[in-house]
This record gives sequence, C-alpha cells and structure tokens, in this order.
Amino acid sequence: MSIISDVIESTKAIIKGMGVTLSYIPKQKWTVQYPDEPVTVQPRYRGQHLLHVDELGREKCVACFLCAAACPSDCIYIVAKDDPRPPTERTGVDERFAEVYNIDYGRCIFCGYCVEACPKDAITHGYNFELSVYSRADLLKTKNDLLITKQKQSMNYRVASSDEDVDSEYKEV
Repeated sequence: MSIISDVIESTKAIIKGMGVTLSYIPKQKWTVQYPDEPVTVQPRYRGQHLLHVDELGREKCVACFLCAAACPSDCIYIVAKDDPRPPTERTGVDERFAEVYNIDYGRCIFCGYCVEACPKDAITHGYNFELSVYSRADLLKTKNDLLITKQKQSMNYRVASSDEDVDSEYKEV
C-alpha cells in the first residue's frame, strides 16, 4: 500500500509543479532590446567610479589613502603629491592631491567600501556599466578616465524612480 501512496503523492507534486511552470507560458516576457532601448538601473546601482571636483573645478581627492585601505581586493593605487601653490592655483582642494589614481577593474568587486571610506566624498559609483574590453590592460582606469569632468557616460541607461519595480524577471505589460 505504501508504494501506491508514494506514487500518488509524487504524481500530485509533479502536477502541482508543472501547473506553476505552465502558468508562466502565456505571460508576455519583458525583454529590453539593449542597444536600441535604454536599460533601467536601480538608484543604488554601483557602476564605474567617478572622481568628483568642487564648484571651482578642483579635485576633491586629498590622497588620504582611506579608499585604498578599505578596498578588500586591493585594486586602488594612489600616489600623493604636495602642492605648495596658493589655494586658488591648486589642482585639488587641499595642499595634497592624488597625482596618480588608478583602479584596476579586473580586480574590483564593486563593493562600495571605497565610497564609504572617503571623508571628502571625492569618489562615488556612477551608473556606467559598459566596461567590456578586449584586453585586460584596458581594465586599468587612470585618474583621467575616472574624473567626472572627463569621463564619457553611456547614454544607454536610465535610473529608475523609487516606486518603480525593475527587479522582477517577468512583467505584466
């Protein structure tokens, strides 16, 4: 008797599982035709880093090395330099600035610890996600690649509003 009841219970479970699977077939799939339509990203999306400048165009980074120390993958490399010129002529907002600021995206895990560690809000994550390259050497981004005034942002994305649901795989259209 137990073999027959096991077969019946297994058949019920299979039918129940197939019912859920078959219920998704008539639903229209929500697919983004990527290069033609922009991708919707969450407001907290962590894309390529941005090095910010103040309202006078001076770099906010003071080369304190806190972002490099907080990085678990050790992908940030900084060389500090002193700038003894008067404040109006300086490269950065302070006497010290980052002469070299490199991020190796081959090692970066986009954890956001560098953003949290920065006391001057000099580095943040942008929304640029188009980082594919043909050579590993091109994954090393220098200060000129990361400065917000010089970085080329992709136009193939839009940021979702706070009440918009973009996480679900299938959407009702």
